[in-house]
Amino acid sequence: MMKQFRTFLIAAVALFGFQTMSAQTKVAHVDTNEIMTKMPAVLDAQNQLKKLSDTYTAEYKTMVDEYQAKIKKYDAEAATVTDAVNQTRQSEMQDMGRRIGEYQETAQKDLQKKEADLMKPITEKVKASIQKVGKAKGFNYVLNAGDLLLADGTDITADVKKDLGF
Repeated sequence: MMKQFRTFLIAAVALFGFQTMSAQTKVAHVDTNEIMTKMPAVLDAQNQLKKLSDTYTAEYKTMVDEYQAKIKKYDAEAATVTDAVNQTRQSEMQDMGRRIGEYQETAQKDLQKKEADLMKPITEKVKASIQKVGKAKGFNYVLNAGDLLLADGTDITADVKKDLGF
């Protein structure tokens, strides 16, 4: 009997503690994905990245087309030139293939760096806005709605968008 009473007392204290804690803690949620996909600064950054990507793609395509044209030419002439010329051409093609691969790697790294450079200030601005709105509305925690399985509570997404000016 005493053991049951103690278990009941522990359960009651825990339940009361959780109710008290939840009454004191205010939680809201925000959909950062919605904000980031509709934010004008993000759309501008995406356009800049697309232009840069298109430039790299065009240059890469030009290099590959030149490489393929040389291979075709060298294959057609291979039987009519000396072994020394063929070896020189083979070496030239290997070097050209290596440069194309390096260009592709460099372009990819440049795009990733540019994306990081463009997005960092935007994400910091969004984070600061979420903190500002959350604090102004008296919330202790603001959770990302995209990470929640159950999003009961106050949604401050519209307030954050308004604070960011869109």
